[in-house]
Amino acid sequence: MKATFFDGTKMILDKNYPNPDFNETLVHVDLAGICGTDLEILDGYMQYTGILGHEFVGTVKQSDNPKMIGKRVVGEINAGCGKCDSCINGMERHCSTRTVLGILKRNGAFAEYLSLPEKNLHVIPDSISDEQAVFVEPLAAAFEINEQVSLKPEWNVAVVGDGRLAQLIIQVIKLTCSNITCFGKHETKLQSLIQSGIKIKLGIESTDEQLFDLVVEATGSNSGFTDTMKLVKPRGTVVLKSTIASRENLDLTPTIINEITLIGSRCGLFKPAIDALATGKVSVDSMIDSTFSLEKFEDAITYAKKPNTLKVFLKP
Repeated sequence: MKATFFDGTKMILDKNYPNPDFNETLVHVDLAGICGTDLEILDGYMQYTGILGHEFVGTVKQSDNPKMIGKRVVGEINAGCGKCDSCINGMERHCSTRTVLGILKRNGAFAEYLSLPEKNLHVIPDSISDEQAVFVEPLAAAFEINEQVSLKPEWNVAVVGDGRLAQLIIQVIKLTCSNITCFGKHETKLQSLIQSGIKIKLGIESTDEQLFDLVVEATGSNSGFTDTMKLVKPRGTVVLKSTIASRENLDLTPTIINEITLIGSRCGLFKPAIDALATGKVSVDSMIDSTFSLEKFEDAITYAKKPNTLKVFLKP
């Protein structure tokens, strides 16, 4: 099959890469999305080598379940051992021996085919386009905040960051909280939020400090954490969404002094995300940017790194 293999230094197009493990469900990748985590892996995050990509929609080509053949699916990215306490309690994403699609010991979606256990796959309704379906995985990550924090409608909420994930998080939180401010660095991205009633700010002013009950950090940078700690109220809550390759030290002193609750937040349940897209509660159409063929992966990566770019797709 065609695949782009990351050797730890660079990505290489291989037109004769070995097919995935047929002991699992085999999926033809129809469309894959480039996300911030992929870009961080290229900078050394997770020390991963293999096929990148974990946001995808595809068609089932081979499965032990005949009813799955031909179904259009998306997939949860964590595959656990199925035997440990985490897996038994439904927390495969925290299995100590898990593999993670395109991130940890499992080839991903920047290829013609991928494989996952059938239980990881979710059939996508016809009302959701391929482009929209690629957003299910990051949208599920946004909905994970609802699983971890009991949002209160009266809360004053800040989202730090204006990129792909930040904009999804804003839409999800807006279903409960109406008073939301997005702090970003890219005016073009911020302007798209105004119509939905979101307050926007380029940079933090002194009047913003210690003003917010909940702050979600989704910048993909160390500076984002520093900004987040300026915004949150004493005894407020901070949700951390960024995965970054940088090894710079972070100053946690304000967290202790102000008794801040820190919550790490990663993957989420797919059903709320699929339902939100199918019903139109969350719209991703304005975030759809450009599509590149797999052969043009270098151009796609370069374009995805540009400051004002939102979602870029690869099509095998």
